[in-house]
Amino acid sequence: MMKKKIVVVHDMMQKEYVYTLSEPVGRNFHPDFKPDLTPKEMLALGVFGGKYMTDCQKEFPKNWFVSALLSPKKYDRTLNYFGVPASQSLSVWRKKGWIYQDDPRGWFQWYCRYYMGRRIPKEDERQISRWRAMSRHIAQVKKYCRRGDVFCRARQRQALLHWAYDSRLL
Repeated sequence: MMKKKIVVVHDMMQKEYVYTLSEPVGRNFHPDFKPDLTPKEMLALGVFGGKYMTDCQKEFPKNWFVSALLSPKKYDRTLNYFGVPASQSLSVWRKKGWIYQDDPRGWFQWYCRYYMGRRIPKEDERQISRWRAMSRHIAQVKKYCRRGDVFCRARQRQALLHWAYDSRLL
């Protein structure tokens, strides 16, 4: 049995947010949640224009950031693996109700914390459902692109990377 660990977050978007890690890192995921990529792999490939995790690195393992493509000052689409923008702004995410109050940065923040071992059953179900919904993009890439043509539908492929699907394999 794993000893639970308490994490206290203090960054630009959260002050003194506290959560518990109750599962081993990278293990015991919901049976319907099988991401292709770890947060560390996503950061190294290039996601969210490099801007996403620039002020909250203390919360996560240092080795996640050794090869991470980050842009501390501003969003830089050239840091995305496919070199294209593929996400909407945080303000749009908020308007659409996609942001959970404890994860103000959105799905990827939820995934990083879930990967580390945090579990919030109701929110986990919601986010996993959103992750599964991205499969429609996989179907479109497979339908309209030749296998191995990694830059066909680059925006959709980049969006899939943002959701831990390895679209380079499609």
